[in-house]
Amino acid sequence: MTVHLVPWNTKLNLLEEANRLYETAKTFDCIQKGDLVAIKLHVGELGNPYYVQPVFVHDIICRVKEAGGKPFLTDSNTAYLAQRNNAYDHMKTALMNGFNMAPFIVADGLRGENFQLTKTKGILKEIEVSGAIAQADAMIVVSHCKGHELTGFGGAIKNLGMGCTPKAGKLRQHRTVGIEIDTSKCVGCGKCKEVCAFHLPDIIQGKAHNTSSLCMRCPMCIASCPMEAIHFVDKQNLCKALASAAYGVLSTFEHKKVSYVSFAKDIAQGCDCLPNPGEIVMKDVGIFASDSAVSIDAAFLQSVDAKLFNDASEVDCMVQVKEAKALGIEGEVKPKINVLN
Repeated sequence: MTVHLVPWNTKLNLLEEANRLYETAKTFDCIQKGDLVAIKLHVGELGNPYYVQPVFVHDIICRVKEAGGKPFLTDSNTAYLAQRNNAYDHMKTALMNGFNMAPFIVADGLRGENFQLTKTKGILKEIEVSGAIAQADAMIVVSHCKGHELTGFGGAIKNLGMGCTPKAGKLRQHRTVGIEIDTSKCVGCGKCKEVCAFHLPDIIQGKAHNTSSLCMRCPMCIASCPMEAIHFVDKQNLCKALASAAYGVLSTFEHKKVSYVSFAKDIAQGCDCLPNPGEIVMKDVGIFASDSAVSIDAAFLQSVDAKLFNDASEVDCMVQVKEAKALGIEGEVKPKINVLN
């Protein structure tokens, strides 16, 4: 399976290059006249400057319309308490970040209540799929390749697995990772509780205890603990959960109704979910296109020094790719890359 790549060369008209890429990759062949087409993207947390530039998304919208589709922008609300935690704030953020070229439909409803429980395979047996995703006829998955604190890397598989699921689905995936508190080190200072949006864990008799079902295994408490008493257990389970959730999401579409475009530009160590994603850690690569989430993520990872992501997150970025392939998502873990020159 071939992944097509247009290098990020600002001496050229990159919009024209992107369209040459789409033609080569047959990106819009998944669309039939009258299809309701989800343009799945991440609009960026408010304050984060690193997300897919709206001009490219506008061009994709135009191409979907030319193919006879009815495009809408979409993403699911976040489980954490930030600027995209509900549909009102999410839509406001989308507008502020420049995504006003098509209707923005929050995929899981006002507060995460709109979803379809779907059977899947792997570490998860079922997953909640956001309603507007499950009900769409076709989907163009527009991803920004970057690092991620828990999974090492976020691309198309994460855009499917985490981005196409509501709060309940996100929590289901995150809680495949365990968290332990070494009470012999804990001094009960409460710094972990101070930084947690849900004010976890509880401090009981001078020790921190985290038994709440609300804990989504973010790294805030771990980073804040001066005694290094908190740590994750089986952290790579989240990578496997992403693949499992992605399989469930794709099962709601007919075969060959999903296409992928990934932008490897402004590659920061942190995710688009953060208002402060940190420094750019890799040079711009370009725009990838494929009909496979497995292949497009693998192509990006073999085009860069993924060890930077692995070392920073202490997980192997390829776990999610290999797991997705093992579960039956079409694609290759070592795809051929056709560079358009």
